[in-house]
Amino acid sequence: MNEAFTLSIGVDCGSEFHQVCVLNTSQRLVGERRVEHTGADVQALADWLLTLGETDPSRILVAIEVPRGAIVETLLECGFRVWAINPKQLDRFRERGTAAGAKDDQRDAWVLASAVQTDRYAFRALMVDDPQIIQLRGLSRLDAELGEELTRTTNRLRDHLHRYYAQLLRLCPAADEPWVWQLLARAPTPAQGQQLRRAALQRLLKQARIRRFNADDLLAILQTPALTVAPGTVEAASHYVRVLLPRLHLLHAQRLDCSKQLTRLLETLTEEPGQEREHHDVTILLSLPGVGIRIAATMLAEASQPLRARDYHAVRSLAGLAPVTKASGKRRVVVMRYACNTRLRTACYHWARVATQTDVLARRHYTILRQAGHTHPRALRGVADRLLAVLIGMLKSNTLYDHQRRRTSAA
Repeated sequence: MNEAFTLSIGVDCGSEFHQVCVLNTSQRLVGERRVEHTGADVQALADWLLTLGETDPSRILVAIEVPRGAIVETLLECGFRVWAINPKQLDRFRERGTAAGAKDDQRDAWVLASAVQTDRYAFRALMVDDPQIIQLRGLSRLDAELGEELTRTTNRLRDHLHRYYAQLLRLCPAADEPWVWQLLARAPTPAQGQQLRRAALQRLLKQARIRRFNADDLLAILQTPALTVAPGTVEAASHYVRVLLPRLHLLHAQRLDCSKQLTRLLETLTEEPGQEREHHDVTILLSLPGVGIRIAATMLAEASQPLRARDYHAVRSLAGLAPVTKASGKRRVVVMRYACNTRLRTACYHWARVATQTDVLARRHYTILRQAGHTHPRALRGVADRLLAVLIGMLKSNTLYDHQRRRTSAA
């Protein structure tokens, strides 16, 4: 709060235009401008700000709601100090200036420029991420979107199979394995499935490397009587299945390719030249139980700045692991934190879930929390919180995870 500045800028972002408000240290209006979302206009904004009485961009504060984007990155590259705030917090700051609930772009830009002067503790300083972290964030989010779309599509397939081809779900209840899609491409109806030969089924299982049952088991299931449905149901549902199959294969192939790119990018990060530390953050993170390629990529992409600062409290709040306390008089309630990065929260959930299956200490802590009366999600958040504390300690000491050492300290 004591850092010197001469001007504060509020930028209210829009899809086509951005409203800009400039205040001096006395919070008097210096200038206003409406900026179109084009490369020329955004660059012209940066040049214009340096003509308002301050030529050093590091002495100009810029307040904005969005933490990244073209306008943020342009201003950061030009040397401005950019601060971001949560839109919900901005709503409260707006209420200080008007009790009637008035709202417009000019008012929001003024509120941002004013609040960054008086309440900078509520803002978060932004910085330009490493290019590889930006790539990692894009790939990680693309992988998550592909996974969600693949799940939605397989759920549709499963619903239609349950409608007329239920015996096939005995082989794969979720209908999410590629060999099932190949089988459906050959026999999309129960009548066609009953005509398949044993040799063809054996080749299919061999190519897919399925060993939990053999061709005879598969043939016996396909030969079971089909459900009795209304005339036309099989034709309609099988046509829908035929339309879904190419989409499923495409999504599956795209996600595999995205996973390979994530792996290559993480390997590139671990081999980054000029590293003075013995272990890179990626290597340390991957050494923890329950952490795989996708969880590591999400952690590094979504929490790059607090992880770089080794800030445990910032990471646990960003991931939704830190609970929220609401106390008033004699009433005190501790609830789950919903204002967080949902991608990071999902990654921590699966991190803890897998860790309880592979690590003795994580399983023990989960059992203790469950016996204390906590629900399954709450217990997993507790496990993730403890693993996160271990991770920050490992990052500070530059050491890999050693389950024997941790087991000895826990004992």
